[in-house]
Amino acid sequence: MNTLEGETVAVVGLAASGRAAARLALEKGGEVHVSDLRTDTATHASGAELRALGAEVDLGEHPIDRIAGADTVVVSPGIRPDTPVLSELRERGVRWISEPEFAFRFFDGPLIAVTGTNGKTTTAVLVAHLLEEDGLDVALGGNIGHAFGPPASELALREQSPAWYVVEMSSFQLAAIDRFKPDIGVMTNLAPDHLDWYPTVESYYADKANLFRNADDDSRWVLNGDDQAVAALAEGIAGRHFYFGRANSGRPGAYLDGDVLTLDLSGVVEPLGHTDDIALPGAHNLENALAAATAAGLAGASTGSIRRGLADATALPHRTEKVAEANGVRWVNDSKATNVAAARSAINSFDGALLVLLGGKDKGEDFSPLVEALTKADARVLAFGQAGPRIYEALDGRVPVELLPGGFDEVMEAAAQRAVPGTTVLLSPACSSYDMFTNYEERGARFAALAKASSSTKTSSPANTTSSAKAPSKDAER
Repeated sequence: MNTLEGETVAVVGLAASGRAAARLALEKGGEVHVSDLRTDTATHASGAELRALGAEVDLGEHPIDRIAGADTVVVSPGIRPDTPVLSELRERGVRWISEPEFAFRFFDGPLIAVTGTNGKTTTAVLVAHLLEEDGLDVALGGNIGHAFGPPASELALREQSPAWYVVEMSSFQLAAIDRFKPDIGVMTNLAPDHLDWYPTVESYYADKANLFRNADDDSRWVLNGDDQAVAALAEGIAGRHFYFGRANSGRPGAYLDGDVLTLDLSGVVEPLGHTDDIALPGAHNLENALAAATAAGLAGASTGSIRRGLADATALPHRTEKVAEANGVRWVNDSKATNVAAARSAINSFDGALLVLLGGKDKGEDFSPLVEALTKADARVLAFGQAGPRIYEALDGRVPVELLPGGFDEVMEAAAQRAVPGTTVLLSPACSSYDMFTNYEERGARFAALAKASSSTKTSSPANTTSSAKAPSKDAER
């Protein structure tokens, strides 16, 4: 598509992706209407900006007749599927699309789309890094967050088309696609998540499966060869399948040959470096590196570029990130671990005394799978937030756990009091942040600030600055 002249576009939701979709629609000549139930100062400012560009904006309501009458309805991912506006559209038989689906219609170049439960942001950023290392122009965005790239619609506004678009896709965005078709699709892994939105794990996986919706013989898929749920979703899907994993499955893709990352896309075995050469810590990042290397190789990046890119990649914040250390106490921010699978892998990454902060907004997951990892790590738990009581109930009598009332600052104060030399304090909450914070970044930033403040109030000495806890091993997951 090159133009929306004569078309009407309704955008539901005025968060970042909604604003980007509205700007794209206006740029392409569409008649644009935007609505949002919020009426706060920031939303009013966003609305005023779009009005100045020519959009009509309604705040405090979603005028259903106006929305239902549009040629195209774009819904922001933060709008729950059971909200009245979507329920009414559904009853009227009106279909809507997600913001990346809308943006895709204006992409002018090949696309790599990355999804999965954990690891999608790191993998998407790493794919872009490897391609840029090869000298290619890359447009990176989607669900990765403003710190790493814009919404997909902003990528569609670029004056010059990139060599590759790289877009991270959430299940909410994949739920409402129509024509969206990546040239290379990556699925990092699958695990229960977002059960506060989805009635079942199967319905969550079904939205992830939309990545394959428009597959054809030209499609190329990069799949986790160690994940049975991924294999089940991809079974029988058209296109060429490539697999990444710890063992050589005999299928094309990437794997570990001892401690050497190895790429084999067409029968030619290419070493990518030793595990110790990879700049990103943790086994989850070995898996992310294998996935990204496979995608970058399929996109044409040279082995040398991939090898160099893996060696100098920068770890992303809020993902097993050491933020402070003093008096033998290490503080690790893993705020992005918003589900049980991610928290379990992070816990498995540490030796020595471990104090784990678990809690936040309850997403409906079963916390009992954490018991084995916590027991193996000989860890203690501080449970907090809305999910704290249920975490306590799931762990009490099986691992040392303490339920803490109050706010996050009180939790951190308790952690500082209980952390003796040799302890790693790990924020890997297994829950979303929305009971206390606006997002996981804000939670992680608060953890880091309080950890640094706690560390700075103590005086280190040669006798107490050595921690028995080691840096994350190659056993975490995102």
